[in-house]
Parts: sequence; C-alpha cells; structure tokens
Amino acid sequence: MSDHGHGHGHGHGHGSTHHNHIDEALQAEVLDLDAELMAEHTASIIDWLPIDNPHHIVDLGAGTGAGTRALLAAFPNAHITAVDASPEHLRRLNEKTPVHTVQADLEQDWPDLGTPDLIWASASLHHMAHPDRVLRQIHDTLAPGGLLAVVEVDGMPTFSAAQAPNSHDERVPHRGADWGPMLKAAGFTVEGERTVTVHIERSPAVERYAQLVLQRIPDDLAMHTERRVWAARKPA
Repeated sequence: MSDHGHGHGHGHGHGSTHHNHIDEALQAEVLDLDAELMAEHTASIIDWLPIDNPHHIVDLGAGTGAGTRALLAAFPNAHITAVDASPEHLRRLNEKTPVHTVQADLEQDWPDLGTPDLIWASASLHHMAHPDRVLRQIHDTLAPGGLLAVVEVDGMPTFSAAQAPNSHDERVPHRGADWGPMLKAAGFTVEGERTVTVHIERSPAVERYAQLVLQRIPDDLAMHTERRVWAARKPA
C-alpha cells in the first residue's frame, strides 16, 4: 500500500525503456518496503472488513503484491486476481505469490474480471484522472452485494515528528480525498470508515524507505503515516 507520486494502477508513459526499468525497479523496492512495514496494519484492516468468506477477490493496482499476499493469508480459499498496469510489478508479484494476473490500465480498456465479491483498491484510486468513472466500473464489476475496500493515504509518510506532511502533489490530485461522497455517487452504500494511524520506530527497513523517498536519512528517524479506509457495499 504505497504512495510515492507514481501510479501503481497507472502506466508511466514517459522516458526511455531503460529509464522506466530503473524507475520501476526503485518503485518496486519502495512498494516491497511498504508491504514489510505495513504488514500488521494491512492484516488488521482486512480483518475489520465486513465480509466473511469471499470466493473471488480482485486486487486493483496490486503493485508488487502487498495486498494480494495479505488477502490470501486472510482468505486462503479465495481465487485472487491481481491487476496492475506494470508488467514488471506483476512479474515480481508472481515470483512470490503465484496468482492470476491481469495487466491493464484501468482508465483505458476495462478488463473482464468476472464478478468478484470483494474488490481491494489500496493506494491506487487517487492516481486515476477520472476516479468517478473507475468507481462506476468497479460497481458494475462487483457481484450484487459485493464489497469494495478503499485504502488510501492522506499524504506522503513523514519520517520525524518535526517534519510537516507533504500532502499536495499535482500529479496525484485525488490524494487525501474524502472517498465517501464519490462512493455514494457511484451507487455504493458506505458501511464503515476508519483511520489507521501508523508509527514505526527506526529500523533498517525504515532507513531504506526514508532514503528512497527523501533521498536522505533524517537524524530523528521514525515513520509516521495515516491510512483511511472505506468499506462500501454494492446493493444486492
């Protein structure tokens, strides 16, 4: 569940192939670190969701598979489809967690994802230029009575108590948005909403994360971030 100004449900579409490969490799490392640091919180969010035994789960903007692995751990009998625009991320995901993958830019041709009863969208919707359209596509895709779980960050993680959050980035205008009204406009009923506050003390993973995100390691190093979560139901 990462968020660093790059779309992990979205294509890059700039620069040379070599540059993109380096950029994707660094982004993948950030996503993997984020998965490691947030694993306990991700598991608690999934446990909180108002759903018992989903048969088919779609992870939208799956990145390198943090959510996919957490969902599989929580629902080992479910069939999971991981969707992402990046073939490199999906390749890394499949190396660790062999699942059905679909490469797709969710704002272009919407793929056939069947009729899942749970769609997980973690740190992916804010990258969309037209999230209202994507939410309607999600609504149409879900089985009647199915659940959409939206997990978003309010801004970039901060790495010391004194550092102010950097919540504005013109490339991701919907970061920090209140998704409740948009979910209702797309036809969902919001059944739950919560904010998860995260504080992680200094560790090698936090140091590497800070180095990648800030290009430096602050002296007073602890990681602070918030995740906002919405559980939205498609009417049966």
